[in-house]
Amino acid sequence: MRALLSVAFLAIGIAVGGAFPRVSEVVQGALAAAGLTNARAAPPTNAAMTKPATPAADDGHGHGEHGHEHADAEPKPAGEHKHAEGEAHGHDDEGEGKIKMTAEQAAEQDIKLATVEGGILSRHLLVPGTIAQDADRIARVPVRVVGTVAEMRKRLGEEVAKGEVVAILDSREVAEAKSDFLTATVKADLEKTNFDRQQALWDKRISAESAFLNAKAAYSDATLRVDLARQKLSALGLNAAEVATSAKKDETTPNLSSLRRYELKSPLAGRVVERKVDVGTAVGKEGDPADVYTVADLSSVWIELAIPTTELSKVREGAKVTIVGGDDASRGVGTVVFVSPILNAETRSARVIVALPNKDMAWRPGTFVTTEVEIARDPVKVRLPKSAIQTIGGEKVVFVRTPDGFERRDVTLGKADDDAYEILTGLKPGDEVAVANSFVLKAELGKAEADHDH
Repeated sequence: MRALLSVAFLAIGIAVGGAFPRVSEVVQGALAAAGLTNARAAPPTNAAMTKPATPAADDGHGHGEHGHEHADAEPKPAGEHKHAEGEAHGHDDEGEGKIKMTAEQAAEQDIKLATVEGGILSRHLLVPGTIAQDADRIARVPVRVVGTVAEMRKRLGEEVAKGEVVAILDSREVAEAKSDFLTATVKADLEKTNFDRQQALWDKRISAESAFLNAKAAYSDATLRVDLARQKLSALGLNAAEVATSAKKDETTPNLSSLRRYELKSPLAGRVVERKVDVGTAVGKEGDPADVYTVADLSSVWIELAIPTTELSKVREGAKVTIVGGDDASRGVGTVVFVSPILNAETRSARVIVALPNKDMAWRPGTFVTTEVEIARDPVKVRLPKSAIQTIGGEKVVFVRTPDGFERRDVTLGKADDDAYEILTGLKPGDEVAVANSFVLKAELGKAEADHDH
């Protein structure tokens, strides 16, 4: 009977051991303890040789059983295991680099957007300079005759128009010139009348030919004298027609003579920046003042630059020049109008003149300024302000606007100027990018990645 029971237990142990190697070992151990079989260990199965099972304590939630199933299964690739783990923690790999943010939230953070487009990258040379008067827009009111200042009609700083009378001189030289012209004109009129009469008589053969020829010669001489007197008036800046008109007015007002009156007119429109004489000052003679006013048009001024010879080859006429420093409201933009071909022997630099508009009169001659001279212009297909670029993990990134918020975009930088970069890869024209306060998006992205790691 005992032998039959041993055979039965042995058969059951073999059957169970074939399916569950670990159970087989337990059963064989029990049989050996009962003395029903010998203690010889059964050979290990293929499953046991492949991966020994590690007992796991049951924590009451079925985790022990799960641990056995994991041990018996074939090992998975590392990538699949991480992905499964990520899913277990509720993270979505496809959402990395994206920030959800509405347009209202972006506006509250003062995040400015701009559409990506092509543009020009400008490289500059920093050069000091001095504001100066435009030599083409400054003039002196000259004294062309000897006389005395009778009137000064303009004060310092007052505006004047071109051709406006600014001062009156009393001049005997002018009176003589006017008198000579008026006398020559009257004599020429008389000689013309006599010549016309003698010509009529000669045509009828009533008078002698000699009388006609004498009248003709006298008229020619009178005409020549009128031309000479007119040229003298012109040299003094007087108009013969105006002198003749003034003479007729003087006939109606004998107590007021205009013969000695000489008007000084402004040669250009501008402001009186200097007054040289006072009423009663003698002018015109050697040692006397040669002009009474200085008038300047300061609506445009010059910037005088001294460019070193090492940088001179980069500067071209027509180049854009920007004044830097100070408040933004005072930034001015001018153009190079002259590059001297001659170097200063002492400084070994060349004089460069920049024309600068000065409509609001903000730039005063004599002021020292710092300028940026444009030395190169490079057109690029994609140009982006430097404020849009952020650095994350050593990579240059920008944040592109999406329907749900923003998306991190890695970019490759090319050429650069003071304000912008050329973007070689990562963006295309038409993309909408955060160009101001993009560091807020960088912070939000860092916060999201920190939450993902936990």
